[in-house]
Formats: sequence, C-alpha cells, structure tokens
Amino acid sequence: MLTHKEVLSTLEMLKNEHLDVRTVTLGISLLDCASDDPARFIERATAKIGSVARNLVKVCDEVGVRYGIPIVNKRIAVSPIAVAACSCGPDRMVEVARALDRVADEVGIDFIGGFGALVEKGFTRGDLALIEAIPEALASTERVCSSINVASTRAGINMDAVYLMGKTILRAAELTRDRDGIGCAKLVVFANIPQDIPFMAGAFLGVGEPDTVINVGVSGPGVVKKALERALAANPGLDLGQISEIIKHTAFKVTKVGELIGRRVADALGVAFGVADLSLAPTPNVGDSVGEIFQTLGLGSIGVPGSTAALALLNDAVKKGGAFASSYVGGLSGAFIPVSEDLNIADSARRGFLSLEKLEALTSVCSVGLDMVALAGDTSAETLAAIIADEMAIGVINKKTTAARLIPVPGKKAGEKAWFGGLLGEATIIPVRGTGSSAGFISLGGRVPAPIHSLNN
Repeated sequence: MLTHKEVLSTLEMLKNEHLDVRTVTLGISLLDCASDDPARFIERATAKIGSVARNLVKVCDEVGVRYGIPIVNKRIAVSPIAVAACSCGPDRMVEVARALDRVADEVGIDFIGGFGALVEKGFTRGDLALIEAIPEALASTERVCSSINVASTRAGINMDAVYLMGKTILRAAELTRDRDGIGCAKLVVFANIPQDIPFMAGAFLGVGEPDTVINVGVSGPGVVKKALERALAANPGLDLGQISEIIKHTAFKVTKVGELIGRRVADALGVAFGVADLSLAPTPNVGDSVGEIFQTLGLGSIGVPGSTAALALLNDAVKKGGAFASSYVGGLSGAFIPVSEDLNIADSARRGFLSLEKLEALTSVCSVGLDMVALAGDTSAETLAAIIADEMAIGVINKKTTAARLIPVPGKKAGEKAWFGGLLGEATIIPVRGTGSSAGFISLGGRVPAPIHSLNN
C-alpha cells in the first residue's frame, strides 16, 4: 500500500513533473486474417482493426480524465505483416500499408506498428517483399511504422539483412527528401526485439501474444529528475548507491500508475492486459529530458566521461523499481537516448559531446540503441549497414535488445540541422568517421554466428 506521503508525491508528479502515460498500445493479431488473396487479407485486417479499436481513443480519454492522468498517445500494434500477409508481393505490401494507415486514421490513433519482419536467420518471400515495399510504404503513409529484426543472441546477425536494410534506409530517406528523410524516423532495425513493445517505431504483436492485448508505456524522465533534485537539495551528501534507491522508489510509483491505467483501459475494452513498459522516453519539451538527469547527477552534459556509468546506474535502477512494482513489466523498460526527441541530448550532439562512437558506447547499457540519429545524406548504404552491424553485435553479445534508427538526411551534411517536427523534434547531423571504408566487410554477407552463450538453456 502507498502511504499518504507517497500519494501526495504522486499527485505532485502529475501536476508539475510531466508524469503521463506516454502510450496505450492495443495489440491486434492479424494471423486469422491471412489469405492467398491480398485484397481479401486487406478487407479482413481492416475490418478487424476497425472493430476492435473503434473505442480505443474514447476509452483512453475517459480513463485519463477519471484518474487525472493524461494518456498522450493511443496506438495499435499488429502481427508482423511479412507473416500475416506473406502471400503479397511488394506492390501489394504497399497497398497493405496504405490500408493500415487509413484504418488508423478512421479510429483516430497516432501510429500503427507491425509493418515488419523477423529475419535474424533468413528470409521468406513475404519478408523480402515487405522490405522491398518499406520505402514506398513509409513515404506514402503518415501513421505506419516499420521494424525489422535482423539479429538475435540465439541466431547471430543476418548480415545479408543488415546490408539490405542499409539500402532500404537510403531509399526511404530519398523518397521523403522534402521532409529531411522523415520516412526513416518510422523505421527501426532491431536485435533481440521483444514481442510486446508499446513504443514506436518498434511496436508489433508477437506470435506468442494474445489475440488482443493492451500494453502501456509510461515515461517519467522529468519525474526522476525532480526526485533527484529534491533529494540532493535536502541531503547534498548522497552517494550513488543512495541515489539509485531514490530512482528505484520513483520508478516503482510510476510503474504502479502505468499498470493501473493500462488495466482500466483493458477492462473497458474487454481485452487482456499485457505489460507496463517503464521506459524513460523523453520528448522535446523542456523538463522532460533524460539528458537533464545526467546534469543532475553532476555531469556537465550527457556524453562527457562518466556518462556510460551514469546511464548504467539509471537503467538498472529503473528496471529494479519497475520489477518490484509489478509482475507484468515488459517491453523495453529502461532509458531511451533518442538524439532528436530530447532537447538536452540534441544540444549535446550539437556541441560535440555526443559523437557516434560515444552514442554507441552508451547503447551498451541503455534500453534501445542508436535512436533518431541524423547522418549526412551522402552516407553510403555500406556505411549505414556497418553502423547497424556494430549495434547489432552489442545486442547479440550482451543478450540485450538494441536497435538502430538512422536518418540519412538528403542534401545535408554533418553539422547542419534536420527538422522532423512534433514528438520527433530536431537534430544536428552527426559526422561519421571512415565513411566508405567498411564496404569490403559488408559485402562478405552471410551470417555472423551466434555467440557460445546462445547455447544456454
């Protein structure tokens, strides 16, 4: 039970510290919509989504008002389209994406995820068709998001898929040239992708999940920052162990709020509750920054020496607090470091504290990986693939989820700015050292074998 003091502190989080339910994501399986007729699949899929999700926004708004907790984003995640629509060719896959976009607009949600494939060990015809369709699909839709899993600790790294994704990213950027390559902001390449992510662009509904399920994502970087500021003002002598305890207690309360809201929405919709994902996912709003937490901990900026250790502490404490609060914590649950979506992190990149190499080091201990990283538009497919391969290796060897959301900005070079707007923010384009010198390695192809610890069972 929460004490009176804890209840009051939670109310303070809501009032002044940017606590919200960042996303309620309704997972909908489309496996029962499969058909050898693409038109029939589209008809079945859109009918099911429209039926199950028709009250999602209304229910979220009602629950948010009832508890005084804003639900910022309402989203849908579907089964991997490469599986559910495996009979479709590339052109039909684009039609599927457009149909998903239309039904997402009809039910009033922000994004729909699941236009993706799992290719860590090889390709099916459906996988190849979907990947070929990604650039046109993302360029011609507003709400569709795509994720491709190219590696896992069990399977290793599918380097043919990595190279293919490097080419796909470049094409997606070119088709959205007039918007600084924003198509790539809706595309993420994963290793060890969880099946229950509520956050975009990675959200999809795994084949082991229920037919319909609510997964909720709670974000509270501003809450953590304020809690640390209060504690350090009251006791400047706190050490890092004590600071970790404060973060754990804060994460506990935030997770409790998220699970409460998620369960109420699930009950109202008559679907199962899945997980609460406690991820410190920032926005471009002042005071809602993961980067500012580093300054509260005594670092001049995220990216300076000590940042990796600080992020390790933060990520671990968040996970421990969430795990104590609920038996249904899932998704990613940790700290995101998206370069464009966090004003403080974006400023650190602009000032040169965050190089690509330092970001990669940080991803070894954070929840996701190279997130919303803007690169020069003339970056080659081979260089993009090499950056992705490095990031996948971190995930595979460390048995963790990691990802790359890279945005080569057409017509722009390192040091210039890219604007994506809204939640996606803006970013300074980061230089890449040794561009073009990875082509020989990437062209080898094949599969990087799984590490020896993949045999654990």
